[in-house]
Amino acid sequence: MKKKQLLSIISIIILIAVYGYEHFLNSKEEGFLIENGKTLKESTNEYFLPTSTTNQVVHHQNYSLSYNEKHEQAEWVAYELKANHLSRTNHKRPYFEIDNAVKTKAAHWRNYKKSGYDKGHLCPAGDRRFSKSAHDETFLTSNISPQEHQFNAGIWNRLEQKVRYWAKKNNGVFVITGGVLEDNLKTIGSEYVSVPNRFYKVILDKTNGKIKMLAFLIPHKESKLPLYKFVVTVDEVEAITGIDFFKELEDSIEEKLESSSSYKNWSF
Repeated sequence: MKKKQLLSIISIIILIAVYGYEHFLNSKEEGFLIENGKTLKESTNEYFLPTSTTNQVVHHQNYSLSYNEKHEQAEWVAYELKANHLSRTNHKRPYFEIDNAVKTKAAHWRNYKKSGYDKGHLCPAGDRRFSKSAHDETFLTSNISPQEHQFNAGIWNRLEQKVRYWAKKNNGVFVITGGVLEDNLKTIGSEYVSVPNRFYKVILDKTNGKIKMLAFLIPHKESKLPLYKFVVTVDEVEAITGIDFFKELEDSIEEKLESSSSYKNWSF
């Protein structure tokens, strides 16, 4: 009897040891992905990354994001879109994958299944067609938010196309985008992925050393209105999101640009 008990105890110890070691390896791998991502974008600060309200910033090779575990999506995704990034190449769409670089675990794509919502890209695949790896990197679940199809394929798509136009015209822009994550939002799936009521996009252009900004705040529904109708100040987006978008700028420049909703220097 004692021998059987001893064997059972040894078996349990071995199982615990194996599980613990596997957990250690997984944590080590995720940590490597996060730290390795940081080394891929050493010059990130020059592109004015926003603050993170969650202290969970992930740097992928072609965009960065701040993940909000409560809402199971990024509160912002930021990337530079240069003129030479624009390409007409059509890569085969890959399957969506869970972003293992998110320490708190990114939401599973199954949350969207039969939800009635699109897996709406925040960093669009169309902005990353210059290579297959860059394109496929946008199909991580940390880079999507639930979007109504008519919104995703309609006004939101129009705005994404306009950003590409500005990137080409100005030889590159910096883009920050996300859903407005607030309390009491509708959710989908077993992980309660929030469905934002509004989406924002903030654009910075630094052509010839002269900085200009433009911010959009769009209700989550299709609209036929022209895009300029949704232009707001960066200050307004900061107020509703709690995010500081361009803290690296000199204060006097930041205050002047972020309080303006003028779009006269942008071609619509």
